[in-house]
Amino acid sequence: MEFKDYYAALGVTRSSTEKEIKQAYRKLARKYHPDVNPGDAKAEARFKDINEANEVLGNPDSRRKYDELGANWRQYEHAQPGPHEAGHPGPGGRSVSPEEMADLFGGDGAFSDFFSTFFGGAPGAGAGPQARRGAARPGRRARRGRDIEHELELTLEEAYRGMTKRLTLPATAGTRTVDVRIPAGVTDGSRVRVAGEGEQVAGAAGDLYLRIRIAPHPTFERRERDLYVKLRLPATTAVLGGEASVPTISGTPVRLRIPPLTQPGQLFRVKGYGMPQAGRPADTGDAYARVDIQLPSALSPKARELWEMLAALDN
Repeated sequence: MEFKDYYAALGVTRSSTEKEIKQAYRKLARKYHPDVNPGDAKAEARFKDINEANEVLGNPDSRRKYDELGANWRQYEHAQPGPHEAGHPGPGGRSVSPEEMADLFGGDGAFSDFFSTFFGGAPGAGAGPQARRGAARPGRRARRGRDIEHELELTLEEAYRGMTKRLTLPATAGTRTVDVRIPAGVTDGSRVRVAGEGEQVAGAAGDLYLRIRIAPHPTFERRERDLYVKLRLPATTAVLGGEASVPTISGTPVRLRIPPLTQPGQLFRVKGYGMPQAGRPADTGDAYARVDIQLPSALSPKARELWEMLAALDN
């Protein structure tokens, strides 16, 4: 396996200062960031190499250890178990155990396969029961729990108001419950992060990510922060004008003035009665009432007479 030269990855030398390493990292990170190179697999791989190199060289302690051991990495790669592994020095030195390597650089899997080769195995391999359980050791970075994704369906009213939901999640001993706060204004397909509620381990817990799904609503159609609602008007109100009641997501209807000769499909804007912006509840969208003219389904003799008179006037 090829040795990873972190100095070369950042374009610096072993004599470079901490400031020069930081400047080189920032310049390269901006150049190869995935947001700047969408869909570019080579740029993504380069970005990972840059971050890995900075993890080691950006820390004075890990840089010193890398400088001391890096030049002789192949002797650790090919080292076989022998009498020196117990810690007794010999002519050729001794093999470094996986546990010691994890102590040097951490054992959370953040680095490349080079570390597995360098250390003669994955961190924790061959460790005693205490190490296998993930118990903390002096100087060893604790393993972080995995992130968990969970789909959560909300009604449009729940998304409008925001709320606290009690969730039941899997746990080592069965299940556990957690109360999560859903902010007002969340959108369909958005993700809500709940820090520390992912996989629970002895070290740092992972995070919980909620994938939001908004159920279809029988009355309102959501478009970004605006809401569209059908406004049913009698033909007489559409022709002569008058007032109508517009339903809103808050539950309180709004009175709307209807001008004479209002046409089918005409839109009326009701300002401020849409959905709030997530994180800014005072910043709301608007509601739009679309006119749907309702014709009578039955006519009394008098009503028929009046419609016939109206038809005669039209003709």
